[in-house]
Amino acid sequence: MMKKAITIAPSVLSADFVNMEQGIRLIEKAECKWIHLDLMDGQFVPLITFGTQMVKSIRGITDLVLDVHLMINSPENQLDFLAEAGADYVTVHVENTVHTHRILSRIKELGMKAGIAVVPSTPVSALSELLGMVDLVLVMTVNPGFGGQKLIASCVNKIKQLYDIREREGYSFLISADGGFNRETASSVRDAGIDVAVCGSSFFGADDPSAEVVVLQGK
Repeated sequence: MMKKAITIAPSVLSADFVNMEQGIRLIEKAECKWIHLDLMDGQFVPLITFGTQMVKSIRGITDLVLDVHLMINSPENQLDFLAEAGADYVTVHVENTVHTHRILSRIKELGMKAGIAVVPSTPVSALSELLGMVDLVLVMTVNPGFGGQKLIASCVNKIKQLYDIREREGYSFLISADGGFNRETASSVRDAGIDVAVCGSSFFGADDPSAEVVVLQGK
């Protein structure tokens, strides 16, 4: 496996919600290309974060890639709003959508990139019918719903599995990981074949977020 530069996508879940623009400027200053936005509804996961209006507001102050992760029930109800808000990637969970193929198709029809996510207890095999149509696969390396959790080491193997499947089948999806990505875990996640690493507390909690990104990328 050739080593490559990975994309760091800071999650604004760990930003200061009172001064979100300051958080966006920190991300830009660190020369990150992506921003990760977790929309939570208090049902699929315990917490409630923000909705499509926050996505629209952030789009109004930055040109960075907006990577939206829907940890909500009935995600199909939000797709048109997200397209209007300016989302670039929209990722839904395989665990709570019966008609996943239809939802992913709709995301693409609206001009956005389509992603599929799996929680730690869901095997890669659950995605077998979808990998040929998605632009991104998000591996949750913690149980979703809270920031600052410790990475579940066994989930790293899913990244390796997805990397091997992509190579074997000639797929083009990006592999993303979300949860517990920090100085201690970054090397193993990078080596597994990751393309995009979501980080929240390790970025916003760093004394120097820009320097932290360099370390996390393994430069």
